[in-house]
Amino acid sequence: MSNRRGINGARARHQNPIPNASRIGNIVMSSVISGTNPGTRELPPDLAGQMANLFAHVRADIEAAGGSVDDIIKMTFWMQDPTTGRAAINDEWVKMFPNEASRPARHTQPSSGGGNALVTCDFVAVLGT
Repeated sequence: MSNRRGINGARARHQNPIPNASRIGNIVMSSVISGTNPGTRELPPDLAGQMANLFAHVRADIEAAGGSVDDIIKMTFWMQDPTTGRAAINDEWVKMFPNEASRPARHTQPSSGGGNALVTCDFVAVLGT
């Protein structure tokens, strides 16, 4: 029997049969998170709206796993335009992680997936440390 537990919180966001995140022991890894409007698969037309939704989904997923944003150790972002989009990440980043001495590692890279998502991310967290 597996110790793995799928994490979906109040509702799953994926069309495929995958959870929003998965937890084994005190380690949580998310699936790809987009900036869809809560409860729908619709994306706001602007980067700021997608970014605000994305960070809200991150918070909901880590809390559904039994942790908090303080447990997130790394986030990876994929953006259609990482150069001009970095400011939008930074705006939400400092809101979620205000202590500059205690922020997760972060990597941002270009997205090649196409579609309307201007940004997606995933995270890794270690709970209870």
